Amino acid sequence: MSTTEETQQLDSPLAPEWLTVPNDSNHLNPSIWAQGVSRSEAGEITVAGLPVSELAEQFGTPAYIVSEDHFRSRARAFRDAFNEAFASLCGGVDVYYAGKSFLCTEVAKWVAQEGLRLDTCSAGELALAARAGIDGSKLGLHGNNKSDSEINRALDMRVGRIVVDSLQELERVAEIARVRGVRAPILLRLTPGVHAETHEFIATAHEDQKFGLSMASVRSDTSPAEQAVATALGHPSLQLLGVHCHIGSQIFSPAGFALAAEKLLTFIASVRDLHGVSLKELDLGGGYGIAYTEVDHPQDPKELAKAMAEVVGKTCRQLGIDVPRISIEPGRAIVGSSTFTLYEIGTLKTIQVEHSGDVFERRYVSVDGGMSDNPRPVLYGAAYSAALASRRSDGPSVLSRVVGRHCESGDIVVKDTYLPSDLRPGDLIAVPGTGAYCWVLGSNYNYTPRPPVVAVSEGKARLIVRGETEEDLFLRDVSC
Repeated sequence: MSTTEETQQLDSPLAPEWLTVPNDSNHLNPSIWAQGVSRSEAGEITVAGLPVSELAEQFGTPAYIVSEDHFRSRARAFRDAFNEAFASLCGGVDVYYAGKSFLCTEVAKWVAQEGLRLDTCSAGELALAARAGIDGSKLGLHGNNKSDSEINRALDMRVGRIVVDSLQELERVAEIARVRGVRAPILLRLTPGVHAETHEFIATAHEDQKFGLSMASVRSDTSPAEQAVATALGHPSLQLLGVHCHIGSQIFSPAGFALAAEKLLTFIASVRDLHGVSLKELDLGGGYGIAYTEVDHPQDPKELAKAMAEVVGKTCRQLGIDVPRISIEPGRAIVGSSTFTLYEIGTLKTIQVEHSGDVFERRYVSVDGGMSDNPRPVLYGAAYSAALASRRSDGPSVLSRVVGRHCESGDIVVKDTYLPSDLRPGDLIAVPGTGAYCWVLGSNYNYTPRPPVVAVSEGKARLIVRGETEEDLFLRDVSC
C-alpha cells in the first residue's frame, strides 16, 4: 500500500467521532441490512439471491428494494414476542402497524396476513385499508386535526377505535356520533411528560407540542386529560375504551416506555377511584429504534416485550387494578430495516476543507436521487450508511458524502461515511434502512418522478408501487 493509501485509511478529522474506518469496505453489517442481503462470490450485493445489477436493469434507479421476507419476519417477531410476554397478564397484545411509516396496498395485505392491525392517520390511509380488504374493526384512526369527513368515514367503516387528541375534537366526535345514532369507540391520547432521548421533531410526549391531552394541572384543579375523561363518560354517544400515549420515535432505551406505562396506569387507577369505571385498554404507542449506522443498537422485540410486561404487571399489582388490554404501534421497527434504496453514481468530486489549521479532503458522491426520495437527512439530520453495491472493491476507504441531484446544498443522502476510493460513475450505491419515512415523505421536487418500490422474496422481484413517469407529473396540471 502506498503512503497515500495509508493516509486515506486513517480516520479523517472531518468525520464525526462515532464513525470508524471499516476494516473491510465490502462488509455488510447485519444489524443494518435486511435479512437475505449479502454479497455474491463476485462481490455484488444481492437480496434473496437477486443481484442489484439485475434489479437496476429491470426497474431502474433510484428504486426502493424491500425484502418482503424481512418485513413479515419483523411483523411476526413483534406479534409473537408481545403476545408471549403479556399472555399471563391480559391474554395478549394487539399490534397495530403504524401505516404512516410506509404504506401501500400490498404492504397493508402483508400486515393483515401476519395477524397485525393497522393504525391510520388520514382519509387516504383509511381508503387504502379498505382497498386492501382490512376489516374496519382492525383499524385505528389517529390525528390531531381530523376532519368531519374523516370521522364520518371512520364510523362508516366501523373502525375499532378513534384516538381523540383534544377536548374540542372530543366534542366533535361525540356530536357526529350522536347525530348518526351510534357510539363511537375512542381512546384518549395523553401526553405523560416523558422526554424521550430522540430528536426534538420526533419526540411527542413532552408538554410543549401539538399532540395529545396534557396530564398536568397548571391553572386548573383538573388536567385536560381528567377533563376529557369526565366529558367522554358524560356523552352516551361515546364508548371510552381507554387511553393512549406515544413518547416519540427512534428510541433505544426502554426506560421512557416504562415510565410512560407507570404514569398511564396510575391515571387509569385514578379514573377507577373517581368515576368507578375501569378502562379496559392501554396503548403504549411505538417508536422503537432501528440501526441506521454502526453506533445504533436497537433492542430485540423479546427484550422490549419482557421489560414492558414486567413494568405493567408490577404497576398494576401495586395499584390494585386489572391489567388492561395492551396495544403497541411499531412501524419503523418493522419496515425500516427491510428496505434499501438503490442509486447510480453520476459524478464524483473531492473538496479541500480547512480544519484546525490544516487542509483535508472530503469526497462528494452524487447519485440519481436525493431529498425527493429521502428527505429525513435535510429535515432533521438523520444519519445513514452506504455501500458500494455493484461490485467488490479492494481500494482504501475515504471519507465521503453521498449527495443528491437536486438544486439544494442541503440535499444530502448520507452526510458522513467511508466508501472505497475507486468509486466511478455508473457504480451502484445502496443505502440501507430506508423503509420508514422515505417513500411516504417523498416529493416531486425539481419535477422529479418518484421511484418505484420493488418487493423481493424467494428469489423473485415484483413491483408493488410503480415508479412515476413524466406524464404522471402533469396529470394534475390543468394548463394546456
